[in-house]
Amino acid sequence: MAAGTALVTGASAGIGREFCRQLAARGYDLILVARDAERLDALAAELAAAHAVAALPLPADLSRDGDVDRVVARIQGTPALALLINNAGFGTAGSFVAGDPAAQEQMVRVHMLTPMRLVRAALPGMIAHRRGAIVNVSSIASFVYAAGSVNYCATKAYLTVLTEGLASELKGTGVQVQALCPGFTMSEFHQRMGPGAGDHRRFMWMTAESVVRASLAQLDRQGAVVCVPGLRYRLIVALIRILPRRVLGLVTGRTSRRV
Repeated sequence: MAAGTALVTGASAGIGREFCRQLAARGYDLILVARDAERLDALAAELAAAHAVAALPLPADLSRDGDVDRVVARIQGTPALALLINNAGFGTAGSFVAGDPAAQEQMVRVHMLTPMRLVRAALPGMIAHRRGAIVNVSSIASFVYAAGSVNYCATKAYLTVLTEGLASELKGTGVQVQALCPGFTMSEFHQRMGPGAGDHRRFMWMTAESVVRASLAQLDRQGAVVCVPGLRYRLIVALIRILPRRVLGLVTGRTSRRV
């Protein structure tokens, strides 16, 4: 991938922050989007000093239409935008009916409506220049459904299917799209879900660095649209794809209750 400008959402932590670091090392100028202005400022200063790139902090709450409008305007005003990383997201714990309805609506906005709007804003310029790439950070959860993670699985499934559909539409345009579907990844993601979240199955966890490295390597070689980092997770996804949905529901239901 030739360097240009990359916009990364959820840039202040975890996979998003790691994307910023690896892209800055490749020479990309960056637009950093997240809610925490202080952390964005610190990251922008770090990247500019370490890699001599331009790093613009753009604080925004992507569950709010007005803030999304500002990010859309920034994308439309950046003709050199070469890469969009839709990474912002969060998880919730608990059943759909007992969970906070406001948090469920926020998840739908952040995981579905906002990426859709940002992709729609980025594509015309990329298609006109016949170059560029979009990475929608989905999840291995997009291939399953599970009690206790109803909206998370559903919204991530939207991201994966959206990306696969776009790949078909964009053939011959020079624009790449990727659905990045990691499994358990070491970050602040699970900490924000509450005490005990993510404390299980540590042997299955990957680092944010390895997840991002896998994503960028697959873009470099113009590989498959869906990127599942880690051999163990690719084997799991292969198994999921051949399991009958009824059996899959029984397995994920038992797993969710234990978690």
